[in-house]
Amino acid sequence: MKLSDYNTFCASLPQTTTVVQWGGAHVWKVGGKVFAIAWDDPDGLQVTFKASELAYHILSEEPGLRPAPYMASRGLKWIQNYAEPGLEDDSLRDHIDASYRMVVAKLTRKKRVELGLE
Repeated sequence: MKLSDYNTFCASLPQTTTVVQWGGAHVWKVGGKVFAIAWDDPDGLQVTFKASELAYHILSEEPGLRPAPYMASRGLKWIQNYAEPGLEDDSLRDHIDASYRMVVAKLTRKKRVELGLE
């Protein structure tokens, strides 16, 4: 996946916003809460996303994936797709979408209604 593909996919999800911060990372949010982070690296696109408990334990053992530095050290269940072979593009999109849905589910009902997500 290229950075432009990542941005196009994240932009297709309802009520998302983006900001470039933290040294050039493309940070995607819904309701002001982060659901995906990506940046170009000499080794390729790095993508970090929130994962369910089960997905976190499975994915953290796969080649090219790891618990996301900093976030995982704070006890958060975030995975980083950082090297080959990593996830195929379709699977990566599925995990970003799942991250988005987990973040939306944690928003207050009032916020979801305000955003038209309920």
